[in-house]
Amino acid sequence: MPELPSIGPGPLAVALTTALHRSGLPVTPERAAGLARALRLVPPLDRVALYWTCRVALVTDRAQLPVFDAVFSAIFDGRLDPADSRGDPNAPPPIGAEPRTRPAPPDDRPSTPGESGGAAGSAAGEGEDTEREALLAVASTEERLRQTSFADLTDEELTGVRELVRRLVLSTPERRSRRVRPRRRGERLDLRRTVRAAQRTGGDPVRLVRAHRRTQPRRLVLLCDVSGSMEPYTRIYLTLLQGAVAGARAEAFVFSTRLTRLTRELSVRDPDQALARAGATTSDWAGGTRLAEGIGRFVAGHGRRGLARGAVVVVLSDGWATDDPEEVAEAMRRLRRLAHRVVWVNPRKAAPGYAPLVGGMAAALPFCDAFVSGHSLAALEQVVSAVAEERPGTG
Repeated sequence: MPELPSIGPGPLAVALTTALHRSGLPVTPERAAGLARALRLVPPLDRVALYWTCRVALVTDRAQLPVFDAVFSAIFDGRLDPADSRGDPNAPPPIGAEPRTRPAPPDDRPSTPGESGGAAGSAAGEGEDTEREALLAVASTEERLRQTSFADLTDEELTGVRELVRRLVLSTPERRSRRVRPRRRGERLDLRRTVRAAQRTGGDPVRLVRAHRRTQPRRLVLLCDVSGSMEPYTRIYLTLLQGAVAGARAEAFVFSTRLTRLTRELSVRDPDQALARAGATTSDWAGGTRLAEGIGRFVAGHGRRGLARGAVVVVLSDGWATDDPEEVAEAMRRLRRLAHRVVWVNPRKAAPGYAPLVGGMAAALPFCDAFVSGHSLAALEQVVSAVAEERPGTG
């Protein structure tokens, strides 16, 4: 068995994830960081332990196993890069395409030449199996938190997930501003600056000043439902709102039976203090849901005055409302006329068999540009992508 590379967990994780990415696997920097942390906490003792640690941390689908095994063997067994033979019909099957030779349970595992056999071999196998289970537990903790619904997490786990949610960065698409800045090869002639420059040369426009229109990110507005049906997700969503207000200068509102603006309360850097101030401001937490009332009041009181014009509006609600669906549709229609994009985040969407066929959600859906679940940390990453996506036909 070849010796394991004598490099640190960080470089090892970077080298392996880079090779996997070049071979076509969707390996993210977050997974590389998770692998490095797992290897730092429990260093692998042999190839088998290293294999299972890397596999748990990096593989998300059974279809990825052949490529993963080929790349892993190419790096740690000294073989050639398997990506060189991709697309060649005459190339031998990649490692992993043949019948699997995974490690057998301790009782049936064949002994290696260095083992003495008998009770000593069995004890060594049990020790390796225990260490491997510890590695798997450490490596899979963060992945489990990413995939588990917020409603199924304990209070301690919610605290850890909130720390991860604070790192999410909500960024909106760029839009062209009315303001211009001088540029040598600008798209338009700046008459005002050209005339001003001509005054220094006796009125002759010796130098033509050109300008280019500035770009700036679109405004981000978040409307969060804090009714009783949304209570399992409220703490996480308010953490997301606080990060957006503090980092992206977003506008934040919550609604249940009435609409409340929380931008000022959530603008402080301390997240716990921000949530405490938000709780003291709003008095209808965990009440009923008046979806049409909340969205309608936002449009009438804030949206028409400029907050929603050309903005990306994110509505976080399960769509369970006591309002008439026609009223919900009318409020969404008015919002859609003002906003650049409307993203709806519904944690119930992840439930098996869910379909928005009736009620407020069915009435609002035709006016949404994106419909995502947001029920877990991994789903919130999809929310980040939906917010940053540009509307078709614009640039």
